[in-house]
Formats: sequence, C-alpha cells, structure tokens
Amino acid sequence: MKKMIFAFAAVMTMAVASASTHTITFYEKANLNGAEFAPGQYRMEINGDKLMIKNGKKTIEAPVTVSNQEQKYANSSVRFKTAEGKNSIQEIRVGGTTMKVKVHNGDSSVD
Repeated sequence: MKKMIFAFAAVMTMAVASASTHTITFYEKANLNGAEFAPGQYRMEINGDKLMIKNGKKTIEAPVTVSNQEQKYANSSVRFKTAEGKNSIQEIRVGGTTMKVKVHNGDSSVD
C-alpha cells in the first residue's frame, strides 16, 4: 500500500512539474481563439502543447508549440497578427526563460 501511495505521489509531482505558470501583461486588446482580453495582467499556464490564459473565472485555451531558444529573454513579449482591427496572439516569448510559445489560433499561427 505504501508503494502505491508513493507511486501516485510521484506521478502527481511529475504532472504538476510539467505545467509552467507565468504572468503576462497585454498593453493593448488581445484575442485568443475568438476571446478578447482587455489590456492588463493575466496568468498564463503552459502544459505540454496547451496554453491557458486566466483572469478570474475567465480561462481561454489554445494549442501551442513550445520551443527553447539558446539565450534567455530579458522581458516577456507578445507578437500579434492584426486583421480586421483585432490583435490575435501569435507568439509569446517568456521573460527570464528561453521559452518561445507559438500559438495555433486558427490562421494566426507562425511558422
């Protein structure tokens, strides 16, 4: 029984460790999968190939590709694709890490 509990605890630790949580600030309106975020600070969670941006009860998900660059980004930055007056999130570079997150948001993903 102790081995089973230990194994379960180890699996849960790995699941939690695979998720990465960061804070992101939008300085202008941002769209993700049809949802619009007002300028402000949001919690961003990356879990495998899924991005979740949260603000209170509002959570929007999008499929992503995460890659690591050679050098750390000094600051977080967001790259948009602007169409019809809307800024769709295309890429997020996470400050203090080497992580670049490409968002597959309909036609707004980057190659």
